[in-house]
Amino acid sequence: MLVRLGIDFENPARNWWEEGGSELWESIAESADASSIVVDDSIAKSWLDQAASIPGWDGGPEYAPHPIRMLSLDPDEDV
Repeated sequence: MLVRLGIDFENPARNWWEEGGSELWESIAESADASSIVVDDSIAKSWLDQAASIPGWDGGPEYAPHPIRMLSLDPDEDV
């Protein structure tokens, strides 16, 4: 199953990005300025496990707890 990983711009976690989040995001994103990507759910889960180990991952508000979020794809969505 495919899912979308995307930057949650409502999360203020600068620390996560500065402590290695930027490099981790760039390692999976197709380009350095990509705000979302589509990947297999097993890859997304593995990547999110790595992301959660970086300081600042849980530093956001309740409505945007993490710098990156995972969303299900609409079956009719073109990817």
